[in-house]
Amino acid sequence: MGSCLAKNERKKERFPSSDRITMSRGSGGGYDRHITIFSPEGRLFQVEYAFKAVKAGGVTSIGVRGKDSVCVVTQKKVPDKLLDPTSVTHLFPVTKFLGLLATGTTADARTLVQQARNEAAEFRFKYGYEMPVDALARWIADKSQVYTQHAYMRPLGVVAMVLGIDDENGPRLFKCDPAGHFFGHKATSAGLKEQEAINFLEKKMKNDPEFSYDETVQTAISALQSVLQEDFKANEIEVGVVRKENPAFHVLSTEEIDEHLTAISERD
Repeated sequence: MGSCLAKNERKKERFPSSDRITMSRGSGGGYDRHITIFSPEGRLFQVEYAFKAVKAGGVTSIGVRGKDSVCVVTQKKVPDKLLDPTSVTHLFPVTKFLGLLATGTTADARTLVQQARNEAAEFRFKYGYEMPVDALARWIADKSQVYTQHAYMRPLGVVAMVLGIDDENGPRLFKCDPAGHFFGHKATSAGLKEQEAINFLEKKMKNDPEFSYDETVQTAISALQSVLQEDFKANEIEVGVVRKENPAFHVLSTEEIDEHLTAISERD
């Protein structure tokens, strides 16, 4: 009996269990290989990697809420000269009245937008009125949070800014992240230089100014220019807006963007 136990112990030493091998590898002590397992410090490494994936896209996005409008601005990078620039975008209409700016992995963003459109259409059919901005933001955040619980899913590498006009509350701007947080914002940023942009916006929004439509758009564009320290051409950025007088989500044309860029350069 004793010799059998000794043999089994020797086998264990020669062939360590796969769990022991897995947990000893990698920078996260192996915990980064398991999406649903907390590390001893209480971290979920795969969720943190999703936040890194958002910044890995190399794009910075800005959102600003004014008195009667909301504006979101992001860089438009066309990675290949042979690509049709009109097919490259980070701005998506979810319904006629709700827009979404996705920062991060575009493939993940497209699948999220498609599901959000289905959800908004079901809401309209079920309740007989358009899905409110906060309801869509909550749905996206809930979906993202569920992705952090199941081993057969991975978190989406996308930060979504949702904008629209509420009948009761006026202009609304929400940001949803891969962990499942969602908050309403006066102004916010996502992507590569997120913190620098937030610092800039905090100074601009210090006294809670009630920006007009033009001021809202120009504040968002100038924030992006200031943080990235470059003057953009009209075809190098994308601008999406909603206004109280016309609540439909609208993506500005290059001519409209050019007018705002000219106004900013004349003002400075």
